[in-house]
Amino acid sequence: MLSPDTPHTADFRPSPNHNERLTPVSALILHYTGMPTAASALALLTSVEAQVSSHYFVDEDGTILQLVPEARRAWHAGRSFWAGETDLNSASVGIEIVHPGHDDPRPFPDRQIEATAALCRDICARQGIAPRRVLGHSDIAIGRKIDPGEFFPWKTLAGLGVGHYVEPAAIVGGAVLETGARGDEVRRLQQALADYGYKIDVTGDYDQACAGVVAAFQRHFRPALVDGRADSSTIATLRALTGAGA
Repeated sequence: MLSPDTPHTADFRPSPNHNERLTPVSALILHYTGMPTAASALALLTSVEAQVSSHYFVDEDGTILQLVPEARRAWHAGRSFWAGETDLNSASVGIEIVHPGHDDPRPFPDRQIEATAALCRDICARQGIAPRRVLGHSDIAIGRKIDPGEFFPWKTLAGLGVGHYVEPAAIVGGAVLETGARGDEVRRLQQALADYGYKIDVTGDYDQACAGVVAAFQRHFRPALVDGRADSSTIATLRALTGAGA
């Protein structure tokens, strides 16, 4: 019998989809399951044919199942990058949160988020994960993944002691940086995003790739408007975040 790594789990439902870690754990990655039901998501994550898994699975009622031991490399991140790390499967613990995703962007139930927060606090404390390394799948897989979505309650999670968060600056209109822009202001934006951890080339050209990174940043930290355009709200929020430590 496998023993859970945390007292917050209700049961261990082993997934066969894991292998040896190649680097120490330094990040926590949150996902939504993006499937119609919890049962279908759990079946996928524990199927040998699917070749996908996570360490934990949080149902809508707050029940937590462990699927893969934290000592093992679960297959949840895929092709990914954060702050120079290119194997986030090895470097992270992954949590799948039951939710249908962007097809039905309904609120996450309070009890589910409370359970997720308790689990995250425990993992971060045991593994020594810094608040700014509690990330969404969309942060580490730019242009490929958009979960857990702009409707995920990062602010609530932060209020429960999880993650790195600042109140987003108000959206007030005015000048924006967008596709086609170029110059030092674009370069400074790209450098700030790269310094925070995002995968972005510092070229001074606001191309489609740059817009994709800005959209990923907005999805997590300025979710009221996710359009890939760096308005004053986006830039001010990024500046506040990078100056907030953690």
